[in-house]
Amino acid sequence: MPDEQQAVASPEPVPGSAADGRSPEADNADNRAGGGERNDRAPGEDGAADVDGDTTRDEAAEREKERERAAGRFREHTRDPLAEEQSEDGSTDLAAASRARRSTRMLFDTGRDLNSFDRSYIRSAHIGDIHLRMDARQSAVGMRSGPVPDEDLRRLRRVHVEPEGYPALRNALRARRLLVLGAAPGTGRTSTALALLDEVTAFAAGAAGAEPTARPRVLRVGPDGGVRGLTTSLGGAPGAEERPATGYLLELALTQPGSPPPDVMDLDALAAALDGCRAFAVIVVPVGPAANPLLAGRYGMLCRPVPTQELLTTRLRERLEDHVAEAEADAPDGGHRVADLLSRAEELAGRQDVRDAVGLNDLRPAEAELFASLLAGHLLEDVTYEELLAGCRSLAAAQAQEWFAGVDRVPAAPPAEGSAGARPGAAALFHPVAFRIALAVLCGAPHSAVAAAAHLLTWELSVQSAPDSTPARPLFCDDPESDLALSRGELVDGRVEVAGTEVDARLVWYRGSALPAAVLSEIWDRHFPVRAPVVRWLRLLADDPRPQVWMRAAVAAGELCVRDFDHGYAELIRPLAEAATARRRIFAATTIDQAAGHTSHRKAVRHLVDEWSRQETESLRWTAAMALGYGNAAATTDGSLDALARIGVRDEGEQLAVASLNVVRLLTLRDSATVLRRLTDWTHHPREAYQDLGLVTTVRFAVSRVAEVLDDEPGSPLGDRGDWPLVLALAATRPELVGPLADLLWTALNTPRSQDVAMDALAALLRSAERKDGTEWTRPGLAALLPVLTAEEHDRRRLDWLLRRLMNDPENPLPDAQARSLWWLAVPPRDRTGEKERHG
Repeated sequence: MPDEQQAVASPEPVPGSAADGRSPEADNADNRAGGGERNDRAPGEDGAADVDGDTTRDEAAEREKERERAAGRFREHTRDPLAEEQSEDGSTDLAAASRARRSTRMLFDTGRDLNSFDRSYIRSAHIGDIHLRMDARQSAVGMRSGPVPDEDLRRLRRVHVEPEGYPALRNALRARRLLVLGAAPGTGRTSTALALLDEVTAFAAGAAGAEPTARPRVLRVGPDGGVRGLTTSLGGAPGAEERPATGYLLELALTQPGSPPPDVMDLDALAAALDGCRAFAVIVVPVGPAANPLLAGRYGMLCRPVPTQELLTTRLRERLEDHVAEAEADAPDGGHRVADLLSRAEELAGRQDVRDAVGLNDLRPAEAELFASLLAGHLLEDVTYEELLAGCRSLAAAQAQEWFAGVDRVPAAPPAEGSAGARPGAAALFHPVAFRIALAVLCGAPHSAVAAAAHLLTWELSVQSAPDSTPARPLFCDDPESDLALSRGELVDGRVEVAGTEVDARLVWYRGSALPAAVLSEIWDRHFPVRAPVVRWLRLLADDPRPQVWMRAAVAAGELCVRDFDHGYAELIRPLAEAATARRRIFAATTIDQAAGHTSHRKAVRHLVDEWSRQETESLRWTAAMALGYGNAAATTDGSLDALARIGVRDEGEQLAVASLNVVRLLTLRDSATVLRRLTDWTHHPREAYQDLGLVTTVRFAVSRVAEVLDDEPGSPLGDRGDWPLVLALAATRPELVGPLADLLWTALNTPRSQDVAMDALAALLRSAERKDGTEWTRPGLAALLPVLTAEEHDRRRLDWLLRRLMNDPENPLPDAQARSLWWLAVPPRDRTGEKERHG
């Protein structure tokens, strides 16, 4: 760095003047802030000999105190909105909240006009000779006892797909005659149980040389009597030993009050009775804490889900073979016709819009059957493409409906005469549904966060169901694997931000992008009493200090409000918008912005935010400012800036901090040039309040990191520069913005009340050129900005002084080589003639 260009006259940087040709705001701003005295005028000049020396020193000291007070006010204005709830210098987690919002919005933006709660599915349809009932799924527990028809067994042998580990299940059943089969409902566990019984009984009958008879080989057993009832019936059946090779299917729910699960002695007694009559039995149980002792015993085994592609191919082939067999019975090339249709069906299933409409990573047997019927129907011209997509969307909605239908029907019934009024097992009953709701709201968050939120919601649901009793929750009965299996969830290794740094975490997701929206739609539209506990729960989540929790909850709350805006506004938006804490107000702003993402609600939200921006209530104006920063709460960028200016200049700039922050957030969107033009207008405005808004915003975009203010603008070039200062990221990616950015920063550096804070910001920008390990960081942005910012001699003198100050910093000195490199970045090539040889 050339010694000739060192600022030797004063340790302070030398500002420009009106004659510099840069910005007349410098003179005006200096006079307004310093009582008409410019900071480059020596104290005591113009008549200092007539003034007493002590008075001169007192005036200088007073000016210095005023300057420090002004700098303090600017530092206060540039704090983050959450700083009031955290330490002065601590991370405010705005960056983590922004990332959580972008991640969550992707779950609800499925390309259906931003309205992912699409319930326009077909409830029944005829496809060829097949009659589909899309709402006909019923619990197997409610099915009647009796023999399984032979035609059902024949079809099962034709279409059943063996899950992983099927031979081991078959061998265990043959060896012990009793098998306790555990799986999540809907995963094909009943079909697998029937296939096992059909196979082992047929083999046993053949091995015994028994003559075929008309009696059924496989029977369903009602759950009322349970394991003991089946044991008794086998032991007392006349001639049981003469009727070998009979299979019994018993399905137990294990969650109904008054029906305790069987113990080991019950199972041993049943196995002995089966062995005595040479029969077999499969007991199907849902995975979960109640079934764990059964599955861990000698008779228990898990049933794995069938692979989706194999399941779908089998169902498609069945549908297409039936059609070809009926339509082309005498055609010799029927096999080729089926192969061609199957190939076209699989290609149709692979289309992106069809996959998005299905929204499930894995299909269960009933879903695969419906999907196959829809694909075959479209290929056979019985179903239109729109009907195909609508039917595909029904899959996730049907799953959600099945999960929540009649969950508390038994506990809600009046207690029997003489029994206690408390509803037994309320917490255990509601925990699975609470976990599904928590996963829908916090999908992608750490598993611990979802589990904790599920327990909170379990409490709220239990209290709502039985307000006169205190719900009990066992402390050591959680089963994470069962929660995931019963909710179609999965754990994924990922990263989560904690106190400004990323750490490894186990994240939990639904296995299907359509499930979060389907679950929220189901509970909000079809189960009105659930709204009250869910609203209380969401308010609790709004107070959670983790951004991956409260921000995800805010986005989900916005989606719920779209379903019934009147209810959501009264119960969620307005109370939180008027809250005393900043986090709750940001929650409300995010919620209302999520609603504004829907065309149906955009006009209403914009009117509401405009009204809030004019309100006397400070909290409503603050919340309106945060909503405006997302860019959806006004029709145009100019409209957003007008409202933010109205908020920022009111009451002597009381809410200048939040207004300036959200102007900076708008700067990350497409219309950055409009924002910069408005900032220039503000800094030249005759009213000091507008000047302060422009100056504070300028300092803020110099100190803010991209990740803290970046919205979910798709394809933004700023996205891969999250840890860059925003001004340098814009300078590196938007060359046309370099001039306005430099002019605004120059004005802040040359205005006394913002000078100190702006100098600190510039110092931080210079230090960001390289990372601690010496690799390049923001150097391209500095290379674009510094030459324009230091075009005049006095600007270079200031830079020289600042670099030397950083080099002499006793705690964190800037390396000499890095300082020289920054200097040569700032000096244009045409001004380097001869200097590099003398000083380089």
